[in-house]
Amino acid sequence: MHGNILIIDDEIKLLKLLGMILSQENFNVKEASTARSAMTMLEQYEFDVVLSDVRLPDAFGIDLVKSTKAKYPHLEIILMTAFGNITDAVQAMKNGAYDYLVKGDDNEKIIPLVYKALEKVKDNKSKIIQKSSNQKGFETIIGNSPLILQAKKLAEKVALTDATVLLTGETGTGKEVFANAIHEGSDRKKNNFVAINCSAFSKEILESELFGHKAGSFTGAIKDKKGLVEEANGGTLFLDEIGEMPIELQAKLLRVLETKEFIKMGETKVSRSDFRLIAATNRDLEEEIKQGHFREDLYFRLNIFEIRLPALRERKEDLKALAKNFVDVFSQKLHISNVQVTADYYKTLEKNDWKGNIRELRNTMERSLILMNNNILDAENLPHYSEKISTEKDSFSMRSLEKEHILKVLQYTKGNKAEAARLLEIGIATLYRKLEEYNLR
Repeated sequence: MHGNILIIDDEIKLLKLLGMILSQENFNVKEASTARSAMTMLEQYEFDVVLSDVRLPDAFGIDLVKSTKAKYPHLEIILMTAFGNITDAVQAMKNGAYDYLVKGDDNEKIIPLVYKALEKVKDNKSKIIQKSSNQKGFETIIGNSPLILQAKKLAEKVALTDATVLLTGETGTGKEVFANAIHEGSDRKKNNFVAINCSAFSKEILESELFGHKAGSFTGAIKDKKGLVEEANGGTLFLDEIGEMPIELQAKLLRVLETKEFIKMGETKVSRSDFRLIAATNRDLEEEIKQGHFREDLYFRLNIFEIRLPALRERKEDLKALAKNFVDVFSQKLHISNVQVTADYYKTLEKNDWKGNIRELRNTMERSLILMNNNILDAENLPHYSEKISTEKDSFSMRSLEKEHILKVLQYTKGNKAEAARLLEIGIATLYRKLEEYNLR
């Protein structure tokens, strides 16, 4: 069993001896002689077990246990004490230490105890992952940067109302996570949260998905279908990429928002649905109105309460927490344990500008875990972000980057536009519009 061990002791000879003993068991060992240097190491590396002297030059082990366990709940801490300080060790166990050893008397117990502690760590990690997978609402939003905390605060306030919410920001910033959190924080949480990406369907299919249809109302409609508007009755309807909705359907959506009434395709009877709408877009809807692609009256109806979600490059202080979360998620998915993340890995993540935002980070983390060797994530598992420099005059404009990316995806799919649209996570109609805009047809 591999494990990452941190030893803290100001007796340098003992520190080196313990380091040698544990290294011979193929553990990854780091050493610190003060609490301060230990805290720096805990920030930089992923540890499983800490062996610490009860009394350090700049801290008491009892206090160290409490603060470390609060920050790193999966960790297990073994205290080392001189014979006369056993009372301190017992108190430290009450604060959350795994066990204690008496220096000199218990040397033969160190290895078995570390192995037992690692088993406990494994159990801790599985419980933490299970807890995170069961998280709902605002607990699922990760980060402590000012911009994300501001967005979260607004979302928590509006969740208590029935107001229509418009989530804006770049693709991949977590709009559906926010929409779900708002639903879970509302009085509607006992009813359905239903979501649809408006860019993923043609006009006819999107209308059917939203409002439902009667059998025979169009080719392929072989039986009656309940739409998402009806499914969301009493709950929340989330319309992602609403800027992509065909303008003919926008009028129907506006009517539903104003009257709570809708008509299924192929039917004349009016149905009712009481739902809360949350919409999201990565487009500038005011610009879309000027271009004639979006209805101004619908925009005013949607824009009752806007929350802008920050791009990941605007909240890079959250990168480490997000990355750690994805390590946990994909370790479970790929059946990997005891992953160690180096400080260089985190530093290299910061070199990228994350145009795909959290979605891009998620994909990068999964790829890194697949490529890593010896359960260690280091900078070698990442693309060379710092070398992504183009000499083109307009290489930093969003237009040139988007054009270049679409070309690469089309080359990858050998010109298959439907597959390209799927990989780009946009509707086929949107792809054709982009091809025309960039003269790529």
